[in-house]
Amino acid sequence: MAEVKKDVQEKINKLSSMEQSLQSFLAQKQAFQAQLLEIDSALGELKKTSKAYRIVGNVMVVSDKAELTNELEQKKETMELRIKSLDKQESKMREKTSELQSEVMKEMSE
Repeated sequence: MAEVKKDVQEKINKLSSMEQSLQSFLAQKQAFQAQLLEIDSALGELKKTSKAYRIVGNVMVVSDKAELTNELEQKKETMELRIKSLDKQESKMREKTSELQSEVMKEMSE
């Protein structure tokens, strides 16, 4: 009986760890989404203007608009890929968490 409780306790600890990982995925995803919004906003502003500027250190310098747009498009693509990757990881983790949670509930009801 004590062996079963120890096994259940280990699963509960693992479940807790998995929940923390999920929270971490969500925090990362939110940060990437915020960066993506910032990039989209910058691209929108670039379309409205003829001159582009870049901040280098504490100084704002004139930059090539096409080059800056291309760079932002690449960053946007990278952010979108990172978000998709996190979505997949989050989905797999949720699935595993759900399975483990079902196991624990089943074992606790026995």
